[in-house]
Amino acid sequence: MRRPVSAGVGCLLTWAVSAAAPALGVTPGEAAWGAHCARCHAPDEIRARLADGWQGRSASELLERIRLTMPAETPGSLSEGEYELVTRQLLRQTGHPDVDGTALERLIIRPRQDGPHLPDVPWRHFGGELNANRHAPLSDIDAGNVANLTIAWRWSAANFGPAPEIRNVSMPIMHDGRLFVGAGATRNVVAIDATTGQTLWMWRPREGERFDQAARKDSGKGLAFYRSEAGRGYVVAVTPGYSLIKLDAETGLPDPGFGDRGRVDLTEDLRRAPDRPLDIGLTAPPLVVGDTIVVGSAHAVSFRPPSKANVKGDVRAYDARTGRLKWSFRTIPAAGEPGHDTWLEGSAEFTGNAGVWAHMSADPELGLVYLPVESATGDQYGGDRPGSNLYSSSLVAVDVETGERRWHFQHAHHDIWDWDTPTAPVLADLPDGSKVVALPVKQGFVFVFDRATGEPRWPIDEVPVPASDVPGEWTSPTQPVPRKPPPFDRQGVSRADLIDYTPAIRAEVDALLTRYRTGPLYQPPSLASAEDGTEGTLRLPSSTGGANWEGSAYDPNTGLLFVPSRTQVEVMQLVHEPDASDIRFISGHTRPPKIFDIPAAKPPWGRITAMELVYGGIVWQIANGDTPESLASHPELQGITMPRTGKPTRAGILVTDTLLFAGEGFGGDPVFRAHDKRNGAIIAEIPLPASQAGPPSTYRSGGRQFIVMMVGDGRSPAELIALALPEAP
Repeated sequence: MRRPVSAGVGCLLTWAVSAAAPALGVTPGEAAWGAHCARCHAPDEIRARLADGWQGRSASELLERIRLTMPAETPGSLSEGEYELVTRQLLRQTGHPDVDGTALERLIIRPRQDGPHLPDVPWRHFGGELNANRHAPLSDIDAGNVANLTIAWRWSAANFGPAPEIRNVSMPIMHDGRLFVGAGATRNVVAIDATTGQTLWMWRPREGERFDQAARKDSGKGLAFYRSEAGRGYVVAVTPGYSLIKLDAETGLPDPGFGDRGRVDLTEDLRRAPDRPLDIGLTAPPLVVGDTIVVGSAHAVSFRPPSKANVKGDVRAYDARTGRLKWSFRTIPAAGEPGHDTWLEGSAEFTGNAGVWAHMSADPELGLVYLPVESATGDQYGGDRPGSNLYSSSLVAVDVETGERRWHFQHAHHDIWDWDTPTAPVLADLPDGSKVVALPVKQGFVFVFDRATGEPRWPIDEVPVPASDVPGEWTSPTQPVPRKPPPFDRQGVSRADLIDYTPAIRAEVDALLTRYRTGPLYQPPSLASAEDGTEGTLRLPSSTGGANWEGSAYDPNTGLLFVPSRTQVEVMQLVHEPDASDIRFISGHTRPPKIFDIPAAKPPWGRITAMELVYGGIVWQIANGDTPESLASHPELQGITMPRTGKPTRAGILVTDTLLFAGEGFGGDPVFRAHDKRNGAIIAEIPLPASQAGPPSTYRSGGRQFIVMMVGDGRSPAELIALALPEAP
């Protein structure tokens, strides 16, 4: 229990212990603070108290006040030496200069002085800002010191249940000196001190049967934040059971004025399929724009859906103050609405999905929210939904206040490849003054538009594509292909795209090609037992990209867009299993093909591409990740000089005013790299305790720049780690 102290400061010391001998590596001041103060006080709190009424006063006055009033139960019970240790450590922890070597009577309390005072710089949204640039205006960590990065603190998700989560992909946001992150399959919301890593509060959903039936059970991909007109902060989240939650950022308590005591039931007002279980949830965070909360949806994976009918993934917006529904945008248009005529044979009435499961972005000045809409039910067969199927696999710009569609672009007509829109559209302010939205997609393209009008920056051609011979399928005769920029990853599969290092490998590849069809980018899926004797179709990129939800980064200083991607051959195979689904054909059970346990595609298997968006060119492209040791020592490759292959994982990246940062993604090596933005050269490699599991974010708190990310080794509970430069002695 805390007791107020006059003049606004008090180090609430626990009275029951005296300073023990310091442990190895712990200073006497740290030991005294840990024994008497740390349980109740965080540096941010003490910093605020010192700023209120103690500036310009002597540290000896502070020591005397602490001695006379603390511990609250037994003031004066510590020794003089302990009181001095505690006082000095209090000043040291709050960043005060000149703590050591100066007598307390000559030490004047003043703000932190590491050169000019460095203000906090937040990381407000999944993409940093609403523009999804994944850029932070920070230069504290630069090419000259980045190699000195070390782990400042570690936070374990081990005790967030119901069972320890091995892979946590939740990306922290930072506001007001606090990180907010999801943890555990039940998606607990946790507040963490951004400077020290201390857990400040935790809120736990209690959803019972609703959680048991949830479509998506995990820690989620991040959280959102709302600031009221009065300046109060709130964390906004969607639970696995599909409820919208608003929590006080200071206390973690639900806002009683929002919805039903802090909760809005998102399962209400849905366009549900009759007689079907409710297959809907969301792992990405909502998007908060002003006083509007925009919420998407995610469904169970639709490779093998049990039915052609499903709940529709409409996008809805709620008043951030009250929880009142403001608007709903129908991603599958209703009768009489524009786009309904692109769903033939009444398919719009029963088809579902077409949700927004990826992260959104927004331009508050234009009043637009950019919706990355996924494909419709099911992922690789659309015979039950003939037509081009607006607004599935599209980018849709809607009015943030009304939900009215301003413009749209469909990048995959009648999607039968699961090439849904996977990532936040990037709002880039270009060096030539243009304001564009850049959309990286799974196919390996970046589509670029004027973000107010939707006018393409460069022509987009409708290119004839192969037709499907799967019974009952409807194929769009053309697909859109932008003239610029060039593709950032390989597209389509031919013999030249597959490995050929030795005669034995070439023979195995030739045998593989007798079993599967190959062809250009939009080669359609095929049957497991086709008339030509093949078992499916090989494709590049795969259904997981190309680009994916981890996102690209845009640097406003150089005008470069950085796109991480993976290159992995995948099999598209359709089977008829009437006991599993009422859809005529669903995806078979296949794995990415390998040759002697070597990925079939020629490397690199993971890459980062830098594009400039003024003229639409690729500036550089690098492999992301070293050649795996298992490959370098592979018996079939002895005597073969392998290039740097990269890893077929999904990397998370960010960019600052000085550097581009990238990990290798879950399953890659435990390393985090700093790159030169101009050419991709590696400036430094920072070892991690495990591989990157979630995208990184960066911010400044307490005068230090931190880079934080979830890591995981695939065996142990996930951890959140914070990298920073060592503090000055």
